[in-house]
Formats: sequence, structure tokens, C-alpha cells
Amino acid sequence: AGVRLAPVRIQTRQLTRVFGAVQAVDHLDLQIEQAGVVGLLGPNGAGKTTTMKMLTGELPMTSGRALVCGYDVLEQPLQVKSRVGYLPEKPPIYPALRVGEFLRFAADLRGVPIGRVASRVGEVMEQVGLTGWERRNLGGLSKGYRQRVGLAQAILHLPELLILDEPTSGLDPAQQAQIRALIASLGERRLVLLSTHKLVEVSHLCERVLLMNHGQLVGDGTVQTLAEEAGAHGWVELRVLGDEDLSAQLSACSEVESVRRLASGRYRLTGSPLLVSAIAEMSTANHWSLQALAPHATSLDDVFRALVAP
Repeated sequence: AGVRLAPVRIQTRQLTRVFGAVQAVDHLDLQIEQAGVVGLLGPNGAGKTTTMKMLTGELPMTSGRALVCGYDVLEQPLQVKSRVGYLPEKPPIYPALRVGEFLRFAADLRGVPIGRVASRVGEVMEQVGLTGWERRNLGGLSKGYRQRVGLAQAILHLPELLILDEPTSGLDPAQQAQIRALIASLGERRLVLLSTHKLVEVSHLCERVLLMNHGQLVGDGTVQTLAEEAGAHGWVELRVLGDEDLSAQLSACSEVESVRRLASGRYRLTGSPLLVSAIAEMSTANHWSLQALAPHATSLDDVFRALVAP
């Protein structure tokens, strides 16, 4: 665990996967070199899971090329698999086995030295919160605990790259927080590619976000840079007493770009950096009974809506 891992990366060139008439992944060009947690986002059917399966060698590509940790996925599959830990959306477990039996079996498959298997299994069980569950039957576990076992098998061999598809699915809020903390620590010295529908998860864990739609990469950067590219700006919430519709007056302000009336006395405004002070002056001049004038930073949800077509 104290050994410094080599730099890792993912490279794809024109990576494509076709299912009949459906092009699930469409000539995807991607490069990731740094360690850390990188989020892979997109609506259902965007091609995220298909991309992950091709990177691990689980699913053959229709055309194109993928390099993982410097090895060609198609031509050097064993080298790739020995360096990758993978947690698919449905964890790969054998219901008839007990937790400890399964993890020892997985450690053997992963090439963990026989003298290290027992200690390594104990380490990962502690990491994912399975201490004391060694003799539990896998078939009787809840979905959340199956997720923990799936994550444990993915990190047994100290992989250079972790690919996680919905790793906190089925976990309660406390369990989600524990697994997020583990993912953050794992990303300190290796690359973690994380697919999730939870935008808050990506916001908390990921410095870089990859956004897919219709099999293509439509965004790549930080939340801030993606917001700038998409024109998804921060906004201001205005709340005043009274039922009068102030939309026309607000729209006339030179610092206002858009006005949306949310409810009686509530408005969502976008505009220039001087928007808050301009609206405060308007409120005073027009004798509005101001209740709130609160700026909100651009969220990943704003970026997602701006970049992903309906």
C-alpha cells in the first residue's frame, strides 16, 4: 500500500460500438493522464456503461482503439486486466459463496501472492465496511452490502485504474458518505473513473467531468470551465412581498439577462456580475419590500441541462 503507483492514463481514438442499428459509442476520442477521480456523466443511453465495458475488455469494440495504462485493450488484454479494478453496475458475485470465500477466490484470480491473500482480504473488508461479515452468505446480502463486496473485489490487487459504475447504488446516506470518502482516498494515488447519476457525488469528488450524450463527448473540464463553455451562468434569487408581477420591470434593467417568475414574489435572475447591486438599487428606488436577494453559484445540474439536449 506504501508503494507509489506509476502514472496512469486512458486513451481512446475513434472508439466505436454499434448494436444493430444503434451507435452506442460514436468515434470517441478521450485522454486522461492524471491521477484523481474523474466523473463520467450523461443521461440514460448516453454510452457511459458501454464505454466502461470496452475499456475493461468486457465488451469488444466495433472499431477504433483503446489504450489503458499504456496497453492496448484488444491486443494486450491480460496486461490491462491486471492493472484495472472494475465494479460494474451489478456487482459480479456468486450467491452460493460466503463473503470471505468469494474475496479469497477473487484475490487468487487477481494474482495476489498466496502469502498476502488473507491479510489483503482483511484490509479491503475493513476499507469497505465489511469487517465481521466474512462468513455471511452472498445470496443473503442486501443490495448495499453487495455493492461493498463488489468494491472490495475491485481494489484487492491495488489496481492502477479503478472503473466504478454507480458504486453507491443501493446504499443509505451514511453508507454513501463512507464509500465516497473511500473513493476520494483511492483517487489520491490512482485514476478513478466514476460513472454516477448523482450530480452531488460528482461535484464533491471530481475535479474533472466528462459529459457524454448520444455516444459522443459533449463536455470535458471542470464544472466552472464547462459552465463557461455552455453559457450556464450563476443566478440570483429575488423574493419580495406582494403579488404584483415585476418581470417587465426587472427585464428593463441593463444588468439583467433573463427573468423567470417562480411564484408570486419569487424570481430567478441571470445577468452581469453587477446584477445583485443593480437589483438592490431598483428595490430601494421602487420601494419593494425585499425579503431576499441571494446569489447562487453555477451548479453541475445547470451545466448538465445546458450541455445535454433533451
